Amino acid sequence: MKCLCLLAFLATPLWAGDDLTATGDLGLVIERATGSLLLVDRSDRAAVGRIEGLGDLSHASLTYSPDERFAYVFGRDGGLTKVDILTRAVVARTVQAGNSIGGAISDDGKLVAVSNYEPGGVKVFDADTLELVADIPAAGKTIGLVDVPGRRFAWAVWDTGEVFLGDFSGKEPVITPLGNAGKNPFDAVLTDDAHTYLVGLFGEKGVTAFDLWDADPSPQKFLTDYGKDGEDMPVYKMPHLQSWAFAEGQYALPAVGRHEVLWVDRTSLDQTAATEVAGQPVFIIEQPASPFVWVNFALPDNDKVQIIDSRSHEVVATLTPGKAILHMEFAPRGAEVWLSARDDNKVVIYDTRTRQKIAELPAEAPSGIFFTARAHQTGL
Repeated sequence: MKCLCLLAFLATPLWAGDDLTATGDLGLVIERATGSLLLVDRSDRAAVGRIEGLGDLSHASLTYSPDERFAYVFGRDGGLTKVDILTRAVVARTVQAGNSIGGAISDDGKLVAVSNYEPGGVKVFDADTLELVADIPAAGKTIGLVDVPGRRFAWAVWDTGEVFLGDFSGKEPVITPLGNAGKNPFDAVLTDDAHTYLVGLFGEKGVTAFDLWDADPSPQKFLTDYGKDGEDMPVYKMPHLQSWAFAEGQYALPAVGRHEVLWVDRTSLDQTAATEVAGQPVFIIEQPASPFVWVNFALPDNDKVQIIDSRSHEVVATLTPGKAILHMEFAPRGAEVWLSARDDNKVVIYDTRTRQKIAELPAEAPSGIFFTARAHQTGL
């Protein structure tokens, strides 16, 4: 009977009954093994619903509408799914490509863009209906798609190294080539002030920056002694640039093929320090309202998380929250961090001041954790 009651609870819309529900402390956890989303309440540290039928979520991400009500989920199978988190229902879904790798929503919330591996290129959809608005071809796999202020998107192409800025503010899209980032860009990130688009390279050493505040952005390479050495790395060891940290006037960057976090001055683009860490860094995430960054790792060290002080560049704590820590998401003001422990089938919650576990909740092979506060951040 308890199981039946729980299932009925998870299927009940949040707005059922007399109580109104705000969305500000909600979030979604991707359950990659079951193709589902776990709806969580951050304040109560509890699961409040589950949304199923989203296809292959093995490398999925999502973004939110400005009102925080709708989530747009980008599946690895090319699926784009619009989810209403208040009614816990799939509103619309389209399999728009054979293989996709993330997407973004425009700053006005009107357009959703998807970055595709197969057949490549970027597709842009109406955020309300998911009707196709634009189909931008590319000579290969598109990566690093981010939203840029002014109803624009930026992306790079793995096969050619080209970087593009797409302006969708007018009747017809205007696509501007920004130059060549280098050989095999594998991901990219927009800085928190929307100033700089950083492109990581897999086929050669270095990182390439594009100043998007410039009227005519051009590639600027740095860290040219860092990057690819020796044999190709397995994909699971490639760091994810969407979570590079920006702290104390520095970029904190994962060193490909090394057990290091590199520190780069944001203005000069000179390397200022390197921190030896427990393994190959994957995500480096800044703890809000603090000088600390948190780092997780690829196999075989993915049971660990380390905390680094961005002032001293020293590791100040090493935690072991669970097996296969795939992602971390901070509460907007930084009081808590939620970590997905895939192989333990749970989400673990830590107090960031005491660095002690305060709660955990079950989830089916969780990966990405996305709080609705992301609706108000650029470049996510």
